[in-house]
Amino acid sequence: MKYNPLMVAAIESAGSEAKLAEKAGCSQVAINKAKKAKKVSAEMAIKLEKASGIPRSVWRSDLWPEQARAL
Repeated sequence: MKYNPLMVAAIESAGSEAKLAEKAGCSQVAINKAKKAKKVSAEMAIKLEKASGIPRSVWRSDLWPEQARAL
């Protein structure tokens, strides 16, 4: 199974799915589902931005294209 490489990097940086979930304010199950998905939801992108420091526009450039171009 292929995983979302950005999610894998965020999980590795946090130390585990559970640690990333705690920082993001969601469940470990939600992190695991996001890891398996091609895209994360807008809500998850915002949570992951706060937890990982990776801008929401990187998680979802289709929703925040102006910010993505600035990067």
